[in-house]
Amino acid sequence: MRYVGNIFRPFSEANSYLLQCTIGCSHNQCTFCGMYKDRKFRIRTLEELRGDIKMAKEYYGDLEKVFLCDGDAISIDTPVLLEILHDLYQTFPSLRHVGTYVGPQSTLKKNRGELTSLCAAGLTKAYLGVESGDDAVLKSVKKGVTAEEMLKAGQHLVTAGINLSAMVLLGIAGTGPDADKHAIATAEITNRMKPHYLAALTYTPVPGTLLFKKYESGELTLPDPFETLHEMKLMFENITMDNLKFIGAHASNYLPISGMLQKDKASMLNRVNRVLETRDMNSLQAESSRGL
Repeated sequence: MRYVGNIFRPFSEANSYLLQCTIGCSHNQCTFCGMYKDRKFRIRTLEELRGDIKMAKEYYGDLEKVFLCDGDAISIDTPVLLEILHDLYQTFPSLRHVGTYVGPQSTLKKNRGELTSLCAAGLTKAYLGVESGDDAVLKSVKKGVTAEEMLKAGQHLVTAGINLSAMVLLGIAGTGPDADKHAIATAEITNRMKPHYLAALTYTPVPGTLLFKKYESGELTLPDPFETLHEMKLMFENITMDNLKFIGAHASNYLPISGMLQKDKASMLNRVNRVLETRDMNSLQAESSRGL
């Protein structure tokens, strides 16, 4: 397979064939993210991608899952994306899933008809980096959209029929009242967006990023493990939508926890509350085991 730079994908796409449709991320301004800072964004040609699909066919034979990377394949013109999806489903008879990261700005540039056509063509899942429902946090990390714009992007994907995984960051607001505001606002945007999945990760400073420099200088104080769990608790308490799969098993989290809201809400809250009450460090993921 032909790849440029390091390749990133959600942990749930571990068994997917990775088709690098773009090099880098079209936005690439987020102060917490170091994934694509070493490369200039460009969209690969359809000819290149067809060559990669041919190589994947020769190597794998057949596939069930494909992930379109790098950071924002939804930024590709819709007719070209439809061609890519058509080629994938024609090439791999067993293909049942095609996922991709989606940026909020790129998503908003597509009308609902375009998103619906992509879903009909087999784009089954979108991973949207919501990070927070709080305008102040989104502005401070240079996400490039307001909370209302982020909400609109997510709602358009859901309305189009695409399974939406909203990704949020615990600890990104620092400590104190701002952290509580971030957690509650994130629960509120979730209730309104109605994603199919909510994946919570814990912010981890990445050397070389702007937010890492704020952390190093003391301008940003990170919450301790129990303060991070308090944010998770606030999210659980304020999420009211039903049939939401909460995924908190990412390696960055101090307490891996997953379940279905609202069905498992009581047991999930009980587990978090027990750790908060005892403040037992042995109940938490060891620092040496945590990662991005």
